[in-house]
Amino acid sequence: MPVSTQLLVDGRIYSPSAPDATAMAVTDGTVVWIGEDRPGRALHPDAEVIELDGAFVTPGFVDTHVHVTALGLQLTGPDLSGARNRNECLELLRRFASEHDDAVVWGQGWDDSTWPDTAPSTADLDAAAPGRAVYLSRIDAHSALCSTPLRAATPDLNAATGFTPDGALSADAHHLVRDQARSLLTEAQRAQARSAALDHCAAQGIVAVHECGGPAIGGLTDFRELLALSHGVEVRGYWGEAVTTPEEAADLLARTGAHALGGDLFVDGALGSRTAALVAPYHDCAGHHGNRYLDTAAVAAHVRACTIAGIQAGFHVIGDDAIRTAVAAFESVAAELGGPAVAARGHRLEHLEMVTPEQAALLGSWGVIASMQPVFDALWGGTDGMYAQRLGAERALRMNAFAPIASTGMSLAFGSDAPVTAVDPWAMLRAAVNHHTPGSGVSPRAAFSAATRGAWRAGGVRDGMAGTLTPGAPASYVVWDADELVVAAPKDSVQRWSTDPRSRVPALPRLEDDAPAPVCRRSVHRGVTVHEA
Repeated sequence: MPVSTQLLVDGRIYSPSAPDATAMAVTDGTVVWIGEDRPGRALHPDAEVIELDGAFVTPGFVDTHVHVTALGLQLTGPDLSGARNRNECLELLRRFASEHDDAVVWGQGWDDSTWPDTAPSTADLDAAAPGRAVYLSRIDAHSALCSTPLRAATPDLNAATGFTPDGALSADAHHLVRDQARSLLTEAQRAQARSAALDHCAAQGIVAVHECGGPAIGGLTDFRELLALSHGVEVRGYWGEAVTTPEEAADLLARTGAHALGGDLFVDGALGSRTAALVAPYHDCAGHHGNRYLDTAAVAAHVRACTIAGIQAGFHVIGDDAIRTAVAAFESVAAELGGPAVAARGHRLEHLEMVTPEQAALLGSWGVIASMQPVFDALWGGTDGMYAQRLGAERALRMNAFAPIASTGMSLAFGSDAPVTAVDPWAMLRAAVNHHTPGSGVSPRAAFSAATRGAWRAGGVRDGMAGTLTPGAPASYVVWDADELVVAAPKDSVQRWSTDPRSRVPALPRLEDDAPAPVCRRSVHRGVTVHEA
């Protein structure tokens, strides 16, 4: 087969091996050379030359926590994230229901923590969409508003934990009604949603996603359909279902087609829905500690089984009680099998919002990776955000402490949890750098690494090259229209060596909140264009 080489010239290449590079050569899906234009043209005289016209070229982003079909349903259905109150939420529902005849109206993203009034009731939904099955997931996807027809079609709903007769459903009641709503989606709806979601990711400079599926999330049919889909954006599938033996782990991996057994394997719920498991009660709900779905023994059994079977494991942990459970479980398995055996699997914890530095140090010593979502702090952090409402100001300020976690040696990987937050990598990096709590933000370079190299590592790729633009690395890159490039230190601790030009640190776009975001011109994964603006 003939060798095909492309030479990108007259650009700005983000490469640790050549921080001043303006050109990059790619042969058959692999980066083969980085440097300046003139030597590039001389070394590759027969290459197809691609003029960048000053564009900025970076490694492609990887989103480590996505719900692809749910994201697509948000893109193709009623997106409620912009609703500022109860009436606006209902008007968005009313308008969508009047224009579409889908078997179920599936909406996503309402956030009553920012509203001056309460969330709509079941009666409100019935009035806005008469006779329709309506499922409206809260922004954290751990509770939902549902219409009377959907409630009536859901067996045993009234007896389930988390049931309310006219308000949002949570816990087991939410899982039941979500299953019922999901069963009403047609194959065509699911297919349209998946394609829309992956096309959207590619347009944002994302070349790979980690799908966090499970029985209570998208179901096995949707999960298998997604993994069978032919699309330029790579999908790594995580299936969130607990096992107890190595044989059971291997069988589940084979039956589902998953790459790993983790992701949203729920130890607890979410703070917004008051289902995250807390040691001390919620600040705004006296005596309530949230929900814990797996105990230490169950978490340990899953970690042990996956470790012996050679499978990456992981869990959804948000509240401090859930994190305490996970730490105790990993500690017991490391004591039995040895820390190196556990570390070899690269197990993950999703969200990990309330972890302490001491816990992070222990988890890091066992090779556990923190898969986190920086935009959570941008949306809900600070002294008057949702975290402060639910936890009080003191606990809220300790949330999502990226820099203290990284300082212990625990590896960070960043994602969106889409559709919980938008697929927008540069907004994610801004949130990681400009943290509400002084000392918790990381440097732009560290944030970028967590969304590229760290994200590939979290997906089991440990060659040290994936997520970089260096000779020998996969040609997975994005061409951006970007303004000024700078080398910046963390806001809270000036590191003069890293901002000195002699440090040879590659520059990035400015990440201040008022800085213009780069615009994606082209996304390429392993040499294949997956998006062209």
